[in-house]
Amino acid sequence: MSPAAPKADEFQPHPVKEQLPDIDYCVTSSPPWPEAILMGFQHYLVMLGTTVIIPTIIVPQMGGGNVEKAEVIQTLLFVSGINTLLQTWFGTRLPVVMRGSYAFIIPAVSVALASRYDQYIDPHERFKQSMRGIQGALMVASIFQIVIGFLGFWRIAVRLVSPLAAVPLVTLTGLGLFQLGFPQLAKCIEIGLPALILLVLFSQYFSHMMESRRAIFERFSVIFVVAIVWSYAEILTVAGAYKGKSPATQFSCRTDRSGLVGGARWIRVPYPFQWGRPTVKGGDVFVFLAASLVALIESTGVFIAASRFGSATLVPPSVLSRGTGWQGIGLLLDGMFGTGAGSTASVENAGFLGLTRVGSRRVIQISAGFMLFFSVLGKFGAILASIPLPIVAALYCVLFAYVSSVGLSFLQFCNLNSFRTIFILGFSLFMGLSVPQYFNEYVLISGHGPVHTRSTWFNHMMQVIFTSPATVAAFLAFFLDSTLGRRHSSTRRDSGRHWWTKFRTFNSDTRSEEFYALPYNLNKYFPSY
Repeated sequence: MSPAAPKADEFQPHPVKEQLPDIDYCVTSSPPWPEAILMGFQHYLVMLGTTVIIPTIIVPQMGGGNVEKAEVIQTLLFVSGINTLLQTWFGTRLPVVMRGSYAFIIPAVSVALASRYDQYIDPHERFKQSMRGIQGALMVASIFQIVIGFLGFWRIAVRLVSPLAAVPLVTLTGLGLFQLGFPQLAKCIEIGLPALILLVLFSQYFSHMMESRRAIFERFSVIFVVAIVWSYAEILTVAGAYKGKSPATQFSCRTDRSGLVGGARWIRVPYPFQWGRPTVKGGDVFVFLAASLVALIESTGVFIAASRFGSATLVPPSVLSRGTGWQGIGLLLDGMFGTGAGSTASVENAGFLGLTRVGSRRVIQISAGFMLFFSVLGKFGAILASIPLPIVAALYCVLFAYVSSVGLSFLQFCNLNSFRTIFILGFSLFMGLSVPQYFNEYVLISGHGPVHTRSTWFNHMMQVIFTSPATVAAFLAFFLDSTLGRRHSSTRRDSGRHWWTKFRTFNSDTRSEEFYALPYNLNKYFPSY
């Protein structure tokens, strides 16, 4: 049946945009200094949640208490500041915050619970010994990203990625973290839900109702929300609203239950090998290698999202490979300092670029300055890190959603009337959510993953890889897009490859120099191909 001819006055499809329009400040521009400093502080607040959550999970398993937890948070914050500066100066040059990765929780806990540390009766000594094991595994695993990044292997791989394959990768980089959103918010609904409602009101409704002050409500909504709801939570705590409640409720709702302020020192400068000489065990290294792969794939999704929110062109494969190499350097620093977890690009901070429409590189570098400052001034940093986690989860509900939706925006390059496109897209997205759910539920029911061999490290490797929605979806989408209907003449256009051909090499598009060129004329010594 042939389609009817369109009428002259019918609506036409929206035009394809290689760069996202309506961004107030792109990668290379910056707001005025006072505004940029406030924006940088907000990025610091946004990344604090993950920086607190990861040590809160792994440090008790290692035998540490509030003092050790505060020290690990300070160390993770300090190294995150360094890694963010390295990535924005010499890596991808995109406005991305580098922070701890959830992918390293399973490897870190597996080391912490290893039977070889049962001989240490003193909890602090057990903490130090298990931290040394994590450090050694991290440092060896960092070689993987350094090699495939700086030697260009990752450049070869991402050159084969089409817009169709990028959609599940970027979308599930955000959507795959759904369990950190409303489920965490609901642990204290009386402060989490107001925070979510206020964030939507400030950033969306008020900014549209008061067009003359749109920038204020969009750019500073996080400060408004955190200040209002944190003050409200403090009032509830002081008024005794949680007396007699369960320990879990008190931990989530009260503002004085984190233990960070009491455990943190006034001034403490983290330094390499502060816990002692790292130790290495072969099985641990393989588990951390799996986490390194997952962190690499998730970071690639964040880099692509950040380029979109920064109104830049698509990241050239050589720049992604360069960023991977510097992420590997970041992993090495994580191991040397003893952060307890490796680094990845922050999904929530990429979403914050979209919320504020400010994709400035300088703002992110200012936020790195706040990370370094508050990591050294421990007490002050601990106060901010004591923000109740349901407030942080409310922010995640909006910020993760922005990254998910920018992933879907790449569908504009694809043929959505093709059944091949429909299958690849739907199957990879569905399996990307379904497979990790199966692996996680299996652990809850059986106490171990569905891959249960005599090799513990292999079991943990499979658990790390298959509990990452972005990794599962990316592998499936890439494989299907590369093999399904490959010889058909329309396959290339259906996947949108023809739109991204010009970005496969650094010099094939003149805009690459503007967004991704290295500073201080370093391109002469480290050329991009």
